[in-house]
Amino acid sequence: MSEQRDKAEKARGRAASLGADLDLGQYSREAEEWGRIKNLSHLHNDARKTATLVGVKDDEGFRCGTYFQLDHSVIFESVKREFEGKVEIMSTKEALERYDWVKDYWWRAVQVDTDKYTAQAELNFDNGYFLRALPGAKVTFPMQACLFMSQDGISQNVHNLIIAEEGSDVQIITGCTSLGLESGLHVGISEFFAKKNAKLTFTMIHRWAPGVDVRPRAVAMVEDNATFTNNYICLNPLRSLQLYPTAHCNGENSIANLNSVLLGTGNSEMDVGGRVILKGRNSRGHVVTRCVAKGKTRIYARGELIGENECRGHIDCRGLIGDDANIYAIPMLDGLVKDCELSHEAAVGKIREEDLWYLMSRELNEDEATSLIIKGYLDPGILGLPKELDDEIKRVAEVATEEAL
Repeated sequence: MSEQRDKAEKARGRAASLGADLDLGQYSREAEEWGRIKNLSHLHNDARKTATLVGVKDDEGFRCGTYFQLDHSVIFESVKREFEGKVEIMSTKEALERYDWVKDYWWRAVQVDTDKYTAQAELNFDNGYFLRALPGAKVTFPMQACLFMSQDGISQNVHNLIIAEEGSDVQIITGCTSLGLESGLHVGISEFFAKKNAKLTFTMIHRWAPGVDVRPRAVAMVEDNATFTNNYICLNPLRSLQLYPTAHCNGENSIANLNSVLLGTGNSEMDVGGRVILKGRNSRGHVVTRCVAKGKTRIYARGELIGENECRGHIDCRGLIGDDANIYAIPMLDGLVKDCELSHEAAVGKIREEDLWYLMSRELNEDEATSLIIKGYLDPGILGLPKELDDEIKRVAEVATEEAL
C-alpha cells in the first residue's frame, strides 16, 4: 500500500485531463465525527427526506441492505436477514481490515495517480462502501448506499469497491447528496468487478447544492459472459461535475452499458460521458446520454468506444438546449481491428415549435408544455431497470425535474 501512497504523492498537483480545475486547498478537512444510528428512521427529518430524494428508502423497503455515510463517518450498515450469505455491505476500511484479499482489488481498476482527485482519495481517505454479491447469488432486492454531505466547505473523499462474484446477479442504487451547503467537494473513487457470468447494475443519483463540485472516478472490469450497466442521473444544479466512467470488456461475450440522464440549470458546468474498451471477442458496448441544458449551463457529453477485437458498439447522444446554454456532443470511435463494428449518432437542438404548439392546443400554457416535453425527454426508462426500481427512479426524477423547471 505504501507504493500507492508514493504514487499519489507524486500526483498531488496533477490537473485532470477533462473538466474545470479546482484548488483543493479551498476545502476543509475538518469534519465533525458522527455516531452510529440503529436504523435510518433515526436520521434527522431533513436528512431523511433529502436521502429519500436520491432513492434511499428510510424504511429499507424493497432493499436487501444499506450503507450510509455522513460526511467522513459511517453511521449505518445493514444486511437484511434473508440476504445474509448472499451479499456483504460494510465500509471499505472495514473490508480492508477483515479480508486480506481486498488489497488485491485496491487501485487495481482506477489508477491512483490519474490526477489530483484520485491522489486526494488516497492521501485523505474518508471511508466509502464495500458492496459484494457472493458467488451464484441472485439478489431480488437492490442494495442501497448513501454518501451524504452536511458540513459546509469540506471535502469528502471516498473509495468504493463493488464486486459481483461469478454467476451473481445484483442491483445497486446509490444516492449522493447534500444538505445546507454553500460549497463543498465530493470525490468518489469506484472500482467495479463483474466476474464470469455475473450481472451488475449500478444506478447512481446525484443531488447536490449549486456551490458543490463533484469528481467521481469509476472503472469497471468485466469478465467472460458478464454484463455491467452503469446508470448516472443528475437533475439538480451544482457548480461543476466531471466524470468519465470506463468499462474494460476483457471477457468473451462481455457487455457494458453506460447511461447518463442530465438536467443542467443555472450556471452548472457538466463534463460527462463514458468509455468502453472492447477487448474480449464478441464484446459489446453502449454509451447513451440524454441531456437538457437551461440557463447558462455548459454540458460536455462525451462518448468513446475502442474496438480491440471482434466486437460491436454504439454511442447515442441527444440534447435539448436553451437560449443561453451550451451542449457539446463529442463522440469518439477507435477501431483497431478489422472485425469491430462501431457507430455513433448525436443530435443537439431546441424544443421544436410544432411540439409546443401541439401541447398548447391541448390547453397547456407554454411553460407547462415545455416542462412536459423536457420530462419526457429525460425519462429514466432508457436505463432498462426492473419495474419496481424503475418506478422508484421515475418518482425521484419527477420531483427533481419539477423543482428545476
